[in-house]
Amino acid sequence: MKKSRRQFIQSLTFATAAFPALSRWTSALPNLEIPARTTNNKKILRVALMGLGGYAERVAEAMQQCERAKVAGLISGTPEKLVKWGQKYNIPESSRYNYDNFDAIKDNPDIDAIYVITPNALHHDQVIRSARAGKHVICEKPLAISAKEGQEMLDACNNAGVKLLVGYRMRFEPNTLEVVRLRNAGAFGRLKFFQGQCGFVAGDPKQWRLNKALAGGGSLMDIGIYAINGARYMLGEDPVWVSAQETKTDPVKFKEGVDETIQFELGFPSGAVASCLSSYNISHLDRFFLTGEKGFAEMWPSTGYGPIKGRTHQGDLGKPHTVHQRTQMDEMAAIIFDNNTPTLPVDGLTALQDLQIIEAIYRSCASGKREPIKLS
Repeated sequence: MKKSRRQFIQSLTFATAAFPALSRWTSALPNLEIPARTTNNKKILRVALMGLGGYAERVAEAMQQCERAKVAGLISGTPEKLVKWGQKYNIPESSRYNYDNFDAIKDNPDIDAIYVITPNALHHDQVIRSARAGKHVICEKPLAISAKEGQEMLDACNNAGVKLLVGYRMRFEPNTLEVVRLRNAGAFGRLKFFQGQCGFVAGDPKQWRLNKALAGGGSLMDIGIYAINGARYMLGEDPVWVSAQETKTDPVKFKEGVDETIQFELGFPSGAVASCLSSYNISHLDRFFLTGEKGFAEMWPSTGYGPIKGRTHQGDLGKPHTVHQRTQMDEMAAIIFDNNTPTLPVDGLTALQDLQIIEAIYRSCASGKREPIKLS
């Protein structure tokens, strides 16, 4: 009997051995070549998607419109998905892998990078294996479930000579970048305060996001990381202390180690402060607010799939909506192949620092005290 994806993932919670062997799939598609260059002679980033869930589907659909990135491979624990996705995106059998055999991707010249879109606890081993296979790596946030794991992932990619990027799609979003541009131009004056509200009501209590072993935490790891990210790129500096507290109203659904709601304050070297809220049990939380001596910026919605809306004391930002994943993948192709430096970094070190901030927030929740933040 073939395992469902959910059964497959749940088995990983308790397994310490290698992934169970998966039956071979049976599909006969022609070996279609993925072009290595665009018509303007810029290299195309040929990407293997690892973990074929809902978000991977969003990424794959967006990539159909990319100029410099294409889906070129598939990695999944569900043979039926490999067949279905392979047929949909014209991926030859030679570029479809399961979790047992994907190390063989090192011998596939038609794949440049692996995009890891699996539950958080799986990122560590999968990123390291991808790096050892000599492929560039894109990993969904959070990078890992601990800063220790994150550092090991960075080291593995550095040792292999491949780039490690993280799916921080908002760091390429036009309204976000316009606020950053205005801030750099001094439009808001000396910055004083940032507020980030990120949350929604988590549904299915059996989903992997509410499983500590797979998620590494709760709302903070998943949605609160947007507020952490926002505080950093809206204020343009990194925090040095945090004070946080957790509120839990449903200990049955949100078990030990799975945070329901966390409120946290971040302090910055300039004296600016951030007040943030992360929740799996409060709806309609998707707002950033930044204020300084000369003006303000508000984004509401601020991190959803769009459209993002922004305004300042000078009026609406008026930037067009873009498909975030499409923009992200084209920009990442330029980072990998052209060594482009994005306005806002999306590298592994940035993601490691987010994990260090998250760990400081959890420490503060546990101690009830203000905790220092030390970043790599």
